[in-house]
Amino acid sequence: MKIHPDTKHSTSITAYGAGWVAVGGQKVTSSFIVSTEVGLLPWDCARFEDLTLAHFEQIAQMDMELLIFGSGNTIRFPAPALMLPFYRRQLGVETMDIGAACRTYNFLAAEGRKVVAAILL
Repeated sequence: MKIHPDTKHSTSITAYGAGWVAVGGQKVTSSFIVSTEVGLLPWDCARFEDLTLAHFEQIAQMDMELLIFGSGNTIRFPAPALMLPFYRRQLGVETMDIGAACRTYNFLAAEGRKVVAAILL
């Protein structure tokens, strides 16, 4: 599905499909983090089952108001213990499938919010 943000910001998700997401027109085929403050970063987690506290501690250190976690093609919620870095910093976390995560990231980024999306592919 091709998506168009209402306003242009530094890093937007421009399209997504089975096994890929385009960030700023660049096709990405492995898990990644995208931030309105930093841009596109690799994320070294290939499968939901491989998620650890360290994966989320890395993200929680970023400058943000909210994390959008794209858990894959279906919604899968990480164990509450993995979310401790966000709870401690009083940061919001929303879990969604990839499509919803991409659309929500663009919507919040277009509003000027400090948002991070972590997408498992």
